[in-house]
Amino acid sequence: MKTRFKIQNTFGFVCLLMVVILTSCTSDLDITPNDDQTVLSDNLFENEAAYKQVLAGIYANLALTGTDGPESSNLKNIDAGTSQFGRVLLYVQTLSADQMIWSYENDPGTREIQRNLWTAQNPLLLGMFSRAHLSIALANNFLRETTDDKLDGRNVSSSVRTDISVYRAEARLMRSMAYYYLMDIFGKANFITEDITLNTQPEVYDRAQLFNFIETELNEIEPDLIAPRQNEYGRADRAAAHMILAKIYLNAEVYIGENRYSDCLSHCEQIIGGGYALADNYLHNFMADNNTNSAKNEIIFPIVSDGVSTQNYGPTTVMINGSVGSLEQNGTEVGVGAGGWGGAIRVRKQFVNLFGAAFANDDRNTIISGGRPIDIVDISDRDTGFIIQKYSNATSTGGFGVDQTFVDTDFPLYRLADVYLMYAEAHLRGGGGSASAAVDYINALRTRANNSNTITSGDLNLDFILDERARELHWEAHRRQDLIRYGRFTGGNYNWAWKGNGSNGISLPAHFDLYPIPVASMAANPNLTQNPGY
Repeated sequence: MKTRFKIQNTFGFVCLLMVVILTSCTSDLDITPNDDQTVLSDNLFENEAAYKQVLAGIYANLALTGTDGPESSNLKNIDAGTSQFGRVLLYVQTLSADQMIWSYENDPGTREIQRNLWTAQNPLLLGMFSRAHLSIALANNFLRETTDDKLDGRNVSSSVRTDISVYRAEARLMRSMAYYYLMDIFGKANFITEDITLNTQPEVYDRAQLFNFIETELNEIEPDLIAPRQNEYGRADRAAAHMILAKIYLNAEVYIGENRYSDCLSHCEQIIGGGYALADNYLHNFMADNNTNSAKNEIIFPIVSDGVSTQNYGPTTVMINGSVGSLEQNGTEVGVGAGGWGGAIRVRKQFVNLFGAAFANDDRNTIISGGRPIDIVDISDRDTGFIIQKYSNATSTGGFGVDQTFVDTDFPLYRLADVYLMYAEAHLRGGGGSASAAVDYINALRTRANNSNTITSGDLNLDFILDERARELHWEAHRRQDLIRYGRFTGGNYNWAWKGNGSNGISLPAHFDLYPIPVASMAANPNLTQNPGY
């Protein structure tokens, strides 16, 4: 059985120790400690347990924002609420598309994201760009401090050195994952590795260069990673590397103009063969005990959340509090305050329409109409538009998370259901595999959701897959990427409520398939140039 990776008590410690190094190696960031005391790296690593603590800090950067609680931020002049990795990822990938509406448009950056009006000054984009680069900086620092020369100089024991080879592979994977999201969202990134001299102005890699780096890096480290499902819960293993590779290959025509669907399908097969299984219940994936209930067999990589030790305004805290209705007061059902955040999040009509009569009793259909109108004519009117109750701070055994605001629910960044759907899509796009296997995977998802409307090979087509991905994976930070891959995010062949700031949706210019590079980041690195159209 997997044990939980304890990141919560190490993140502030790590950030304080590394502040000087981080400031010098990430020219687009200014890391601010909450204490003026720092410790030199060699002193830190006198205790061999520090290597795992520093590795934990890399993972913690996905969940936490600073060293002094949920309101703190280690990114100078960037608010904690606009820079938590999972939250800003959810905003740029989901809030920008056809599934979600945020009621409180005075929250910095949200109005522009959900109405597709963003500019290079948007604070959420700065938060995403900066937080991803901090992941890269943390990984680079760990790799610099774990070279053979460093370990020899510290007389590190052989048992720890064996572990460090795995730790280094995980650090490189986390760096690759950060570059993957920068490639997908911004199309370019400051390129920095542990081999680049500190205090040098980083060069900028475009999509093709980032794609090649990610592909090469993940293939190179694959043998050093722990086998699927054998690592501590919360740490990446071999399957996480295969997942990122499957993702870049599925979207390779967008990224580099190449058909790599056979490679996508191959990596899906490797994940499927890794011992994962669907959770017994669809909603187990989104509950407060998803690290121990049947979802532990399905979740490939989570962003860890804990209501006491890792308090943060991350995606699950936001979605669970935010999806409590303004009329329903249903927070006590999902383990937060009765009123939650008063109807902060609702769903757009186009998403609701994906759940017709055939999905009335489907477990994935957690839509609550409550007698409300389906249309959201005025975004500030929280009593209009339907809500959903997918995520919960309740447990599968009838209890609740330990805190009624900061939830225990881990965010399932990657899970097996997505792999099944990627396999089916890659097959349909000519990637090989078999139609019967694709149908079986789709039907496994439907059967798990208690939906008796199973499909045959005649039902399987790309439009079907896009809709099924929305039904299965909504609010999991995939939708923008899916719509772009299908050519439906920009342009006017598919509109949704408030797309382009039109209540019924209007066409978006093609350059909106990429987000702009934040102005502050360009000011810090003259090598960064703005994406076309902005």
